[in-house]
Amino acid sequence: MRNKEEKEILEALENGSIELEDPSRELLSELAKAAENTFKKDKRINIRLSSHDLVGIQRKALKKGVPYQALISGLIHQYVEGDLVEKAM
Repeated sequence: MRNKEEKEILEALENGSIELEDPSRELLSELAKAAENTFKKDKRINIRLSSHDLVGIQRKALKKGVPYQALISGLIHQYVEGDLVEKAM
């Protein structure tokens, strides 16, 4: 289900009251650099996990179709960027 803002944007596009613009070269360059930095893996760490947690991560990664190390790395990245938040206790 689309939210109200998405519906308004879609309606504006459909009725011609707004038009899309091509991104500038500068914006494309900035986005390319950001993507490169996001996916650059230049450090290695070792962590200890309980067998239970490792098996759980491996199962979730298998369901998503990604390597479990990539899932762990993605979760850490989301947390650092503020996309994953801790539950209030």
